[in-house]
Order: sequence, then structure tokens, then C-alpha cells
Amino acid sequence: MSAETGQPGQRIDRWLWQARFLKSRSLASGFVETGKLRLNGERIGKASRLVRPGDVLTFPLGPHIRVVKVLALPVRRGPAPEARALYEDLDPPIPAPRREEGAPSSREPGTGRPTKKDRRSIDALTKDD
Repeated sequence: MSAETGQPGQRIDRWLWQARFLKSRSLASGFVETGKLRLNGERIGKASRLVRPGDVLTFPLGPHIRVVKVLALPVRRGPAPEARALYEDLDPPIPAPRREEGAPSSREPGTGRPTKKDRRSIDALTKDD
């Protein structure tokens, strides 16, 4: 428990690991120490900093900036559905567009590699006489 607020808290590196944002606790600790994580708008650099329910975390993860609100403190590192219940995603990442099923590629017809006929015509135009 924290003396300043009276609320229970948990180390930020442990919470990130148990909420399944990072694969290991040592990765979580190293990530926090890079200084890329913000807790309630304040940049933090120590993995021992306590996080409490109601805190807002902002951090880059992959190609997205994640903004999450801490809802609960976990007891263990459980399965993914249990981990998703620990936070509320305030700015969810935009999902990548999906390709249609059965479409072999996303290219427009006529683009990409030339056919054998196209290659012969290109060779005929560029051939030195």
C-alpha cells in the first residue's frame, strides 16, 4: 500500500507483463527504463514506480501509441481474456485492412512482373542494332 493515497499499488513493469503487453518481466523493466512510458502524463524511467487503478498509461508499442486506463491489479499472469479485463483501451489501434478471401494478391491487373510476351516486346525495343 502507498502511504500517499492509501490505495494498493503494483510495480509498473510487473503490471505491463501481467497485462500481456510485453512477453517477459525483464523486457518490461527494460522498456520502462528507456523513458518511453508516461504515467498520468508524466514520463517515468524507473520500473519500481507503482501503478494504481485509475492511472492512465501512454506508451509506444509496435507501430501504434497505446493509451490505456488501468482498471485492476492482477494477482497472476493469466490468459489473454483475463489480461484484457485489467485495462480499458482509450485509443485502440486501427486494424489493418484485410484482404478478400480467395484473392491471390492485392495487385491491380496489368501491374507487377511482365509476361513473356511483354518481355519480348521490351527486348525488341531496347535491342541495339
